[in-house]
Amino acid sequence: MPSIDATVDQCQSFYASCMAAAACQPTWPPGYAWQTRLEGAFEAVPREMFLPPGPWHIEAAPGRYVETPNADIRFLYQDVLVAIDKERGINNGQPSGHARFMGQLEPRPGETVVHIGAGTGYYTAILSVLVTPGGRVSAFELHEDLAARARHNLQTFDNISITTGDATGLRLPEADVIYVNAGVIRPPLNWLLALRCGGRMFVPWRPAVDIGIALFIRRTASGFAVDPAMPAWFIPCVGASSSSPGDKHPGLDGAWASRALYLKAEREPDATATAIYDEMWLSSERLSHANPASQ
Repeated sequence: MPSIDATVDQCQSFYASCMAAAACQPTWPPGYAWQTRLEGAFEAVPREMFLPPGPWHIEAAPGRYVETPNADIRFLYQDVLVAIDKERGINNGQPSGHARFMGQLEPRPGETVVHIGAGTGYYTAILSVLVTPGGRVSAFELHEDLAARARHNLQTFDNISITTGDATGLRLPEADVIYVNAGVIRPPLNWLLALRCGGRMFVPWRPAVDIGIALFIRRTASGFAVDPAMPAWFIPCVGASSSSPGDKHPGLDGAWASRALYLKAEREPDATATAIYDEMWLSSERLSHANPASQ
């Protein structure tokens, strides 16, 4: 239990420092300015504002929750998953994981972010702080009740819009960053096409029930570069979690070996293919500047 000598502000400040440390990338110099921005974002956004009233249910293992002894807010400023709706398995996800994912993407002031699977809006709020001033976050949430709660929670943020609906079938705005909080068998075509050149996407890739990978996709003038960076386990994304006839799914080694994504309309699968889907395929070969542009 948190020490009674620590105030809520002290706990939140320490929590924010831990999240900034978790986000650190090997290439960042000491005192990297974006890392400081991330720490400020985690410190500025009250986590309790996006959760049901306490006591809270902390997920100790998949599907197994432990209730906090009381509604002391300091329990929330730890690196834990907190249930939003435990019956549906919907949580406010582990903060250090989200910090690492955001650290790979580095959303910056003035950029446009699309957040898919916004839940009640906690990480939407943090993304909005990271792209302020001048940036916007377009958030999508499938569940009407969660979207309504997100709108209420985010009403003081003037750079966020919330759309209720299935983002796999909607036209997305052009984006510098796409941040996905649900597992997909393959990234939907509309998400890829929404990325601007130089745009980055985080998507939890679930090509098989026993594979969960944080896949980072960058759109370049030569196509889509991919980086399977770390394990990541999210609930399935409605609309992007079922196979099609003819899909070739990767094994674990093949999934981790993927380095590029191609649209079939621009290049047919070859011997380097690690996974093949209706409209796209992944390759173990890194992008070549000679490859056709993906515009």
